[in-house]
Amino acid sequence: MSMVTLQTATPTGASAQTRAPAAPASPVITADGQSPETKGIQVTLRALKRIRIAMAKEKITPDAGGLRVGITGGGCSGLSYNIRFDTQPRERDRVYAFSQTHLDPTLADAPPIRVFVDPKSFIYLHGMILDYEETLMRQAFNFINPHSTKSCGCGSSFST
Repeated sequence: MSMVTLQTATPTGASAQTRAPAAPASPVITADGQSPETKGIQVTLRALKRIRIAMAKEKITPDAGGLRVGITGGGCSGLSYNIRFDTQPRERDRVYAFSQTHLDPTLADAPPIRVFVDPKSFIYLHGMILDYEETLMRQAFNFINPHSTKSCGCGSSFST
């Protein structure tokens, strides 16, 4: 899987070291059955496309698993993002389902691509947008997190 990086929003009164995220260049998609005003998890079209490609490469079908997004303690700034595939959501997970018709209108009957978030991680991730960036220099998922107040220089950890 690609490297994980993050972008942070600059809150009022934040230090000059915090950088504001660029708006995603790809359209932002809200999970099925969720209104855009709801503070859930959103993905960009590029991220959804990359998740589907990575799932196919790992031989995980959308009905047999999904992408688990979470946080762990550690890193230069205190908290680190983690991202991996999981076979099923856990009992208390929040599950966000994204229709594959966003990628191809003919996939109306295809199972949605799911994102799983555990309750502890949701505290730090609600309102987040998962984006994917592919340039000549790097390929990575970007976490555009409104709760992050600063990040480390390498971009793999954050604090709130």
